[in-house]
Amino acid sequence: MHPNTERVQRALIAGGSPAEVVELAGAATTAALAAEALGVQVGQIANSLVFLADAAPFMVLTSGANRVDLNKVAAVLGAAKVGRADAETVRAATGFTIGGVSPVAHATEIPVLVDQDLQQYDVIWAAAGTAHTVFPTTYAELVRLSGGRPADVRQE
Repeated sequence: MHPNTERVQRALIAGGSPAEVVELAGAATTAALAAEALGVQVGQIANSLVFLADAAPFMVLTSGANRVDLNKVAAVLGAAKVGRADAETVRAATGFTIGGVSPVAHATEIPVLVDQDLQQYDVIWAAAGTAHTVFPTTYAELVRLSGGRPADVRQE
């Protein structure tokens, strides 16, 4: 098992989750690829996206069916400026590379917003540290494990 995946599995266990990391046959670097590999709806994939709010990194866990509304996020965070983080910032903040960013086991403590649209699914799948690994969870567990705050982040 990849060290990043081991780190995620340890965080799941430490957080009291019964989830076990699943290794996919191919890379699932997008929500559509992950959904196809798992045989689920694209909305059930929790994308872990890193942004900068007034130059400070934060994460949005959004449904794979949604795009993030940066104006809504700025309002929720009380930030003047919100934009996408570059790959180097993502890795420094989370310890993961884009395409395998997990919602847990980050390298640093960063604020997390969790898309309320994910509530509609009984099972949600999230990246487990690499583009080939995922884990199943629920909305309540995702919020708890990530230390996230539920929010309306969906672009209309």
